[in-house]
Amino acid sequence: MGVGKGTVARAIVEKSGMYAIDTDDLIESMENRKIKKIFEEEGEPYFRELEKKTALWLENNVKGTLISTGGGFYKQENLKKIGKVVYLKSSFKGILDRINSAPNAKNKLRKRPLLKDLKAATKLFNERAPLYEGIADIVVDVEKKDIKLIVKEILGQI
Repeated sequence: MGVGKGTVARAIVEKSGMYAIDTDDLIESMENRKIKKIFEEEGEPYFRELEKKTALWLENNVKGTLISTGGGFYKQENLKKIGKVVYLKSSFKGILDRINSAPNAKNKLRKRPLLKDLKAATKLFNERAPLYEGIADIVVDVEKKDIKLIVKEILGQI
């Protein structure tokens, strides 16, 4: 969350001509409401079920496409069947610095319900980071790197 998946995806699309989709966008379209609203009205377990439904749809219907996923999507059992997994690695501080230095920082923070409590978010990050790295086919450290270099590293490995 907040590592720059969307920015990296758009840059890869521009460089490679691939199509790109975002699982959070798919879920918002399917539910006709924002992720924040889903969390507020239904809670995280309901959202995770939507991710599962989305993962199954992706496996059966999408090929040759860059897919940006939300932070909990790594738990999907069929993740490796969908495609190669690229982990954009950064420290928690690096992620917060990136979000806070964005021109629309307040909007970026508002869109991320799990960042409301920084202590809980730090704990979640520390729990997930080794799991992300463990499931990834490709790990790219993105902290303090130029977007062109990140894209070059990713395209050079897929």
